[in-house]
Amino acid sequence: MERVVPHGIDPTKPSIARVYDYFLGGKDNYEVDRRVAEEALRIAPDAREAGRANRTFLRRAVRHMAAEGGIRQFLDLGSGLPTRGNVHEVAQAVAPEARVVYVDNDPVVLAHGRALLATDDVTTVVPGDVRRPAEILEHPEVLKFLDFSQPLGLLFVSVLHHVNDDEDPDGVMERFRSVLAPGSHLAIVHFHNPGDEHPEASKIAVEAERNFNQNLGTGRWRTRAEIGSYFGDLELIEPGLVPLAEWRAEPEDLIRQNLTHYNVLAGVARKP
Repeated sequence: MERVVPHGIDPTKPSIARVYDYFLGGKDNYEVDRRVAEEALRIAPDAREAGRANRTFLRRAVRHMAAEGGIRQFLDLGSGLPTRGNVHEVAQAVAPEARVVYVDNDPVVLAHGRALLATDDVTTVVPGDVRRPAEILEHPEVLKFLDFSQPLGLLFVSVLHHVNDDEDPDGVMERFRSVLAPGSHLAIVHFHNPGDEHPEASKIAVEAERNFNQNLGTGRWRTRAEIGSYFGDLELIEPGLVPLAEWRAEPEDLIRQNLTHYNVLAGVARKP
């Protein structure tokens, strides 16, 4: 039995954030979201494991930025529904004064985020769409929490592949990179089509892309070169742009290896 639907939420249309929530074992999703997720699992049976690997990458990347990079402020774009090991929890475990701004365009995410952060005076959540960078970068709450003259941890974790080609992902990334002070870090996780290098994984990418676009209206499995270009002239840190689970993996983070292992790439780069 479905629970009462909050005002402003359409339970007949699937939501990217709620589909990911289902992959992560969350409860903030509806039947329509579960149908899309189950079709995705039929195409790529390890999509649920990949969703969890996405979260463990996020935690490792933020920990690296805070502990090794000295980053004390983070902008998490397309942050999704709150779950264990959120950015502010990881960053503030290293540096309690670390400031975090979450940005999402899903009203469920905004409602849950505000409830979670009601008593946190160094973390906030604001509405915004990455396809309109100026609205985010000039938002009063963003400017209150973040100082763009200082190094920033900029997080594009599983969001850029939902910016379609005709929505100028290159221009979006160029605008966000333009505000980064020296010492800033950029993390990207992106769906990947490996092409002839891994033909079977490429077939999965094509079918998964069809599913996402049919049901969610977005979803691009791009080439390594396309994904790498989004870092601009920032310097990739070791191990570079690699399959999601391989980025500084810890033994407890490893997911089972199969063809879809090649369908998500992750990397972190630093502005010298």
